Amino acid sequence: MSKTLVLKSSILGEYSQSAKLIDYMIERAGAERVQIRDLAAEPLPMLDGAGAMALRGGDQLSEQQQALLALSDGLVEELQAADTLIIAAPMYNFHIPVQLKAWIDLVCRAGVTFRYTEQGPEGLVKGKKAVVVTTRGGMHKDSPTDLITPYLRTVLGFIGITEVEFVYAEALNMGEDAQKAGLDQARQSLEALVA
Repeated sequence: MSKTLVLKSSILGEYSQSAKLIDYMIERAGAERVQIRDLAAEPLPMLDGAGAMALRGGDQLSEQQQALLALSDGLVEELQAADTLIIAAPMYNFHIPVQLKAWIDLVCRAGVTFRYTEQGPEGLVKGKKAVVVTTRGGMHKDSPTDLITPYLRTVLGFIGITEVEFVYAEALNMGEDAQKAGLDQARQSLEALVA
């Protein structure tokens, strides 16, 4: 039985379109083993210098650093245990929410989720697929203002997740008709993925 890890990152709570689309996808897929981590409702700490040192391990870590390392280990275990990763990535000021970036910073670890080899970096999170649901107020897909798609494709590929599907809900702040069309298109894309 497959397991799905869902990362929600919208700061809009019950008004979040990305969260609603992910709930729609989960319902349509009939997924049974789903773990949801709401990164906005329960934010992770931002990585700082002490945190970066903690993620390298060692026996000279403070209690705070040990706690951060344990948190990171738990996040990596969640990711490794999942077969499918579903990410809500609403666009805020042309990029992902800081809440999602905090998760990325805590799971991208040398020697744990990737390693450097003589041939270059190698991702260690293998055999998984990802679906990214990205919501935008305007129209950005396939344009220079879409920084989310190349960034997430790169960072996920870097840790070994190369099978990544993107679902776009665009023009959500461009009037009621445009919003409805954007959400309808996203739902159709999600239905095609779970069919």
